Amino acid sequence: MKIIKKPKEMQKAALAEKKKGRRIALVPTMGFFHEGHLSLMREARRRADILVVSNFVNPTQFGPKEDLARYPRDFKRDCKLAEQIPVDIMFAPRNEDMYPTSFRTFVEVEGWGKVLCGMTRPTHFRGVTTIVLKLFNIVQPDVAVFGWKDAQQFLILRRMVEDLNLPVEMVGGEIVREKNGLAMSSRNKYLTNEEFEDASVINKTLKKAFVLIKEGADIDAVRHFIIKSISQTKYGKLDYVDFVSRSTLEPLEQIKKGDTLIALAVFFGKTRLIDNLRV
Repeated sequence: MKIIKKPKEMQKAALAEKKKGRRIALVPTMGFFHEGHLSLMREARRRADILVVSNFVNPTQFGPKEDLARYPRDFKRDCKLAEQIPVDIMFAPRNEDMYPTSFRTFVEVEGWGKVLCGMTRPTHFRGVTTIVLKLFNIVQPDVAVFGWKDAQQFLILRRMVEDLNLPVEMVGGEIVREKNGLAMSSRNKYLTNEEFEDASVINKTLKKAFVLIKEGADIDAVRHFIIKSISQTKYGKLDYVDFVSRSTLEPLEQIKKGDTLIALAVFFGKTRLIDNLRV
């Protein structure tokens, strides 16, 4: 596996591969790999000749009081895991190369980054769309793989690709979970053992919500159930739960099968966890 740190070197390498007619897949990450990341890499590996994984903790998607400084990092471990896939190129740029002091340009999908997680993280998705567009320009992927765990992120990025006519196939990988059902996340590292076990209620609640929907429950009934279920945990504090259209991210008044996203965020201690259910 080759490690590239300079954007211009990465772009040159990508253009050389494309000139040879090779198909490039990209999996953008912020490092500290877990099985969720690795499953996306395996999916991307199947879809291309060259697999590039970016490893960059993107500062523009963190708010001023968020966990940028303490976000978990272990580059040597990441490299060992990536080699097992195998990844062809690990792109690990420095902050100053991605965001020089002269940097002024941001990209935003209007409105979509202000709902759900964007209600309390108003600049987060602007940072996400900007860094991903930069990565697309640098790596020149034919296909990019993202996880459905971050459903709002995936839908926003897919909208950006469509709106800007980017020649990138967008693939969503399914959520990978811990043995207790908690969606895998690098931030799970912050949880105490008790919080980790208590957080298993999120997936259990979504599974029960799916059953209620199949039985004919309306949005108000399902919302009430989710709020009550989270409130009965020892450590959980609900940030939000919303029912939105996957095609527009607009709130729904009734379940639309094939287009509904139930998204929620829950604090366990100081750790904010997200999960979702597609109906």
